[in-house]
Amino acid sequence: MNTNQKILIVGGVAGGASAAARLRRLDESANIIMFEKDEYISFANCGLPYYIGGEITDQEALTLQTPDSFKARFNVDVRNFNEVTAITPETKTVTVYNHQLQKEYQESYDKLLLSMGAKPIKPNIPGINSNKVFTLRNIPDTYAIKEYVDTHKPKHAIVVGGGFIGIEMAENLHSTGINVTIVEMANQVISPIDYEMACEVHQHLISKGINLVLETELQAINEADNKLTVTLNNQTVDTDMVIMAIGVVPETKIVKNTEIATNSRGAIIVNDKMETSIKDIYAVGDAIEIKNFVTNKASYVPLAGPANKQGRIAADNICGFDRHYQGTQGSSILKVFDLTVASSGINEKTARELNLNYDKVYTYSANHAGYYPGAVNMSIKVLFDKSTGTILGAQIVGYDGVDKRMDVLAAAIRAKMTGFDLTELELCYAPPYGSAKDPVNMAGFVIENILTDKIKQYNWDDVASLPRDGSVILLDTRTELEYANGHIDGYINIPLDSLRTRLHELNLNKPIYVTCQIGLRGYIASRILSQNGFDTYNLNGGYRLYNTIFNQEHDEPKIKTMHPACPIENPETIKINACGLQCPGPIVKLSASLETAKDGDIIEIQTTDPAFATDLDGYCRRTGNELIELSCNKGISSAKIKKGQNSISNGNKNNKNMIVFSGDLDKAIASFIIANGAAAMGRKVTMFFTFWGLNIIRRPEKVKIKKNFISKMFAMMMPRGSKKLSLSKMNMGGMGAKMIRTIMKDKNIDSLEDLIKLAQDNGVELIACSMSMDVMGIKQEELIDGVTLSGVATMLANGEESDMSLFI
Repeated sequence: MNTNQKILIVGGVAGGASAAARLRRLDESANIIMFEKDEYISFANCGLPYYIGGEITDQEALTLQTPDSFKARFNVDVRNFNEVTAITPETKTVTVYNHQLQKEYQESYDKLLLSMGAKPIKPNIPGINSNKVFTLRNIPDTYAIKEYVDTHKPKHAIVVGGGFIGIEMAENLHSTGINVTIVEMANQVISPIDYEMACEVHQHLISKGINLVLETELQAINEADNKLTVTLNNQTVDTDMVIMAIGVVPETKIVKNTEIATNSRGAIIVNDKMETSIKDIYAVGDAIEIKNFVTNKASYVPLAGPANKQGRIAADNICGFDRHYQGTQGSSILKVFDLTVASSGINEKTARELNLNYDKVYTYSANHAGYYPGAVNMSIKVLFDKSTGTILGAQIVGYDGVDKRMDVLAAAIRAKMTGFDLTELELCYAPPYGSAKDPVNMAGFVIENILTDKIKQYNWDDVASLPRDGSVILLDTRTELEYANGHIDGYINIPLDSLRTRLHELNLNKPIYVTCQIGLRGYIASRILSQNGFDTYNLNGGYRLYNTIFNQEHDEPKIKTMHPACPIENPETIKINACGLQCPGPIVKLSASLETAKDGDIIEIQTTDPAFATDLDGYCRRTGNELIELSCNKGISSAKIKKGQNSISNGNKNNKNMIVFSGDLDKAIASFIIANGAAAMGRKVTMFFTFWGLNIIRRPEKVKIKKNFISKMFAMMMPRGSKKLSLSKMNMGGMGAKMIRTIMKDKNIDSLEDLIKLAQDNGVELIACSMSMDVMGIKQEELIDGVTLSGVATMLANGEESDMSLFI
């Protein structure tokens, strides 16, 4: 080990401070100088948003060390407000500018460690330098945002970027009472996880009151009259402040005039000993390019954990030890209000881009034993190598227990374990903490079934392309009640428990694509079918995953409070604990209680089933019961239902329900004439547009949105809006449609477009079938204003509340 070395460290936060402390522990004789251009060293970057939101109240808690305390403990010469501006490797010196003395000087070194970190990206757009536009990277940034919030009391803030900092800032600004909008250019937040997992986060953010705007670009910021006006995709929005959180770039300008190698984004290239391309110069942290542990490809992952480890390894090598950095796997975790999101390893986007031979499984498991109070499901996605079973990546979205499971999976990835190994892990179990079959074990069991050919699966993005012409069988094995509450278009219903006795209804020569709620019953059904000679595939993740992606209703609705029509004398309150039960367990328990309850009795039910909150309103309306209150906290839904005290039970079913399947002009006109007539009589009218009928309520102008090839082809072949519709008879290449419009005009009959507007003005509810939209490749942005999205459960509920249902 070299003694009496002079070691300079540029940057005093995660990597730099960690290296300085390790160097001193290894070499008491070394002369260690640490430069930091700002005031603070060794501060808690990850805690900064929580100080702004008030979760952390003590300013001093953010600074883990001060220059004086670091000097006292580690005998390191800490020079804050000293910025290294240049490196001269030939003379082994650096140029330093002292901001307090406004003086420049040189300092020599034996070894140099670079840990400058990264800086926030600020796009070159008008207004970006307004004092109402903030970034968050260090303590001064934090104080500036906190002071602005406390002093100016902003009512609205726009957070640009849906990554870790953006989400954390949105939550903490919201907790201060600010109305927050997140603007994200991609189609999802939190890029380390995949789109379908992010959909749960989207729903959760919206349910907490965050306005989420995806696939939208910030183009300009204008300040006038003490207000900001931001331009988003050519539309303007007023706000009081803007937080820029679109990512970071390496802070490496001091190496640009040297021969230190960097990549295209400016990150310093190092070997596994943290050495740069120039002898005696090392680099760590957010300033460097890393090797991805899973793929061995070069990457950039600015995280505090790897930075600290790299600082330690660099210090060991500076002191003569032989230490090697094995790569970064990107383990991360994020608090999103009361939701937790965690990931490690690679995501499916990366696996697909690298053309890896991979597969994936989705599982839904409770954080602890289902019979112990408070059990809540977590959504788990695990990627694995199809030939070896090696775990490549994992993502979890849930509540309590997410961190523990992801830590286990992160260790499994680091140890290059397989799905078979996950089944063998002996993890701690007691009812308050886990299950005998831990969620990690369960993921392993599913992977094992795939690797050993016990099950074949298909995925949520395969569903739309499955033929609906009778050449295959689409089978939903949930209960009749679950199926009625919502199902994928084209699927028939044979509940699992009656499947064995109904095998004769299925054609042995046709492939069967099975679904259930989460994949478990589908797996059991697939085993039954395959052992009876059927060619069977199970939907990976089941209807729950599919519905999360395509149904925009929230898994966790905001608190709803209703009021009874009239008081009931001596009502009884019946409490049900359905936590830990999978669908349809909670709804079955609720139904059983309602059967024995008296009219006016209150059923209080708690459940951790995510589908329960989504379907409860429609269930109550169909069954003639009243939903009084519905709320959700940390994945536990609490509801109060009053038995038999609403319009259905009183027999006032005079609503009108119309299902518009056709996209013909004449049928569209007829449907809206009927709807307006019923509305004029004071009736509630709902129009449910499905398949070709969706073209009636499309916007006439082209909307710029991302679609796959098949969806684009559908869009090109279908009429865009009501003015492009043709007649069902005597269309004559469009002449018939023009003639009937002319006749209507001559006879002072409202046009279809006028009828649509009149219907909306009269309170007619226009509903688009979300499942049909998915099949037809139509997005919500393509529909006219005022149209809501819903599913079959809503259509059925509306039908049961009506004395007339028309199918047009």
